Amino acid sequence: MRFMMLIKSDSKAEAGILADPGLLTEMGKLNEEMMKAGALLSGEGLRPSSKGTRVRLSGKGSAGTSTVIDGPFAETNELIAGFWLIQTKSKEEAIEWAKRVPGQAGEIEIRALFEASDFPVDSSEKPDGWREQEVRFREAAQGAPGSAPGAPTAPARKPGTTRFMVMLKSDQRAESDALPSQETLTAMGALMTEYAMSGALLSGDGLKPTAKGARIKRAGSRRTVIDGPFTETKEIIAGYSMIQVESMDEAIDFAKRWLPIHLRGAGVAAGEIEIRPLYERSDLPA
Repeated sequence: MRFMMLIKSDSKAEAGILADPGLLTEMGKLNEEMMKAGALLSGEGLRPSSKGTRVRLSGKGSAGTSTVIDGPFAETNELIAGFWLIQTKSKEEAIEWAKRVPGQAGEIEIRALFEASDFPVDSSEKPDGWREQEVRFREAAQGAPGSAPGAPTAPARKPGTTRFMVMLKSDQRAESDALPSQETLTAMGALMTEYAMSGALLSGDGLKPTAKGARIKRAGSRRTVIDGPFTETKEIIAGYSMIQVESMDEAIDFAKRWLPIHLRGAGVAAGEIEIRPLYERSDLPA
């Protein structure tokens, strides 16, 4: 099973203050342990929301209104400061890893990811359709050096580009565990395939409802586990895409194409996507 461990932001992260070297060292040790255990797939830190943007869409069809709002955003405790993508045998195992994240305060949210097998096979599916494309792309995104000959390889970093995490906010339908229609999956698959073929799409997945998730609150050495569901739907993430493009404007264009597909499929009249640039290794102190 795959899970995202989403680390919530705080005032220091929002001010762009990097963790002290001691904490970074502890994070590095945890990463090494997860790698040795075969649990760690990836992990990234997000720049403050002052560097980010939100795209909101309300209304249907040609009457829909798209609005772009630049950060910073006020709800600091609900913003995401970074994440790990892990694979474990159970949610309980994922919780145990989250409990070991160093730090004296804050919150980590654990969310299960959708797998292709979660979607029933439909008679209208076409050969080489969204399902096969999704499996191939996921294998490529998680490819690692030393893979067998002919195995998919991870998308290459493109010089001159910035990596962005594009986060689709949840809604009542997503939180109800309703699956997208074949039409929505096909349209979404076409968009993601287009960006994957261009080298712009690095990874992406849908997150299962918070009813299947958990939160770990940190207070000193104490760790408290709270099972979902959670109520603040407008700040919950329903899915994400990691892209590499030359500018925020290009990331906004991607969001403006993704959001209408989701709204049509969900049957809702309004939605929001948040875009945040990622930290690179060169941003971290030696």
